[in-house]
Amino acid sequence: MSLGVMVNVDVENLGQATDFYCNALGLRVGRHLGPTIVELLGAAAPIFLIEAPAGSAASGACPQARYYSRHWTPVHLDFTVSDLDAALARAQRAGAQLEGSVSTAAWGKLARMSDPFGNGFCLVQFLNRGYDEIATTRTGLAN
Repeated sequence: MSLGVMVNVDVENLGQATDFYCNALGLRVGRHLGPTIVELLGAAAPIFLIEAPAGSAASGACPQARYYSRHWTPVHLDFTVSDLDAALARAQRAGAQLEGSVSTAAWGKLARMSDPFGNGFCLVQFLNRGYDEIATTRTGLAN
């Protein structure tokens, strides 16, 4: 079985979000899927920006209202970059906020960020052998 991945990001203003993600991360517009969805290309998986008004229900099964002030979710995007300092400066010029300071670990450097729509994301620059610097023996993993 082959498993693909698509990333969907809800935003309040499609034009502003498209400008932000293209300018901040160097993504480019692929297709427009009607008036409320834009496909962005240039990452390992396509990213779909979906315009949804603040206050609208997340889904029929989840009546929680969307809001676009800074919020936390356990699922977020990490964008790997070859030069964290340059990527950070570019993202900030586009309107991203750095949350705290850049941290460095044996595996690399990490900048925790938020976009103008309250969504968190990280910029990651791997150093040396990346996560292999801290990896232990693999056991029990499915192939």
